[in-house]
Amino acid sequence: MTDGTYGVRLGLDWGKARIGVAACDAAGVLAYPVETITPASDRRVVTERLRAIVAEYEPVVAYLGLPRHLRGGEGEAAAMARDGAELVSRLFPDLEVRLVDERLTTVTATRQLHDAGRSSRTQRSVIDQAAAVAILNQALDGERVAMARVGERIDGRNLR
Repeated sequence: MTDGTYGVRLGLDWGKARIGVAACDAAGVLAYPVETITPASDRRVVTERLRAIVAEYEPVVAYLGLPRHLRGGEGEAAAMARDGAELVSRLFPDLEVRLVDERLTTVTATRQLHDAGRSSRTQRSVIDQAAAVAILNQALDGERVAMARVGERIDGRNLR
């Protein structure tokens, strides 16, 4: 595509305990799980892993899920996602960072893993990655429709 939607994209499911990471091919066709960063509360670990992932995948954009309430409001989880987006944007000023509505992606990911035969005990290790894949797939679907990036852009250079 020549519309600026070509290149590897990352999907991040930013949680209190873990951060699920997904990536896609440069054409934006196939999203796949990468890893789960734990613990999400350790800024040093998160920064180190994100630096390694960005160096390896060389993404053009990172989509972070913004967990809104069903009625559209934002709570504590959305504030954590916004903080995560700001961190990613500050760490990688040349990387486009966007927040996309992720209502029900964890529920969808859990259902898909259950349907695939994963028990709830074994799901914990991959649920965040599956949610990151769902977030990224949602963003890629939006890109195909809009023929442009989707979501709310976060620019670390313009933050406090």
